[in-house]
Amino acid sequence: MSEIEFSKEEKALIVNRIQLYFSEELKQSIGRFDAEFLLDFFSREVGAYHYNRGLYDAQAALAAKLEDVQDAIYRLERPTDFKR
Repeated sequence: MSEIEFSKEEKALIVNRIQLYFSEELKQSIGRFDAEFLLDFFSREVGAYHYNRGLYDAQAALAAKLEDVQDAIYRLERPTDFKR
């Protein structure tokens, strides 16, 4: 798996969110450098867990849709003397 990367704009947005969280929830100030460091740490150490969860959710959604397609195909089937 390749490393999780964000564009400069995405990274700036996430860093701002981290700073806002620290300010509002923890009542602490965190600088841009520290927020970027924290983002890099979580991306490296925790990001794969979230990424994999997203893949599992996508697989489940796809499996459900495929089941719908299989049911639709089954309903199109005409009766014959063939055994399944």
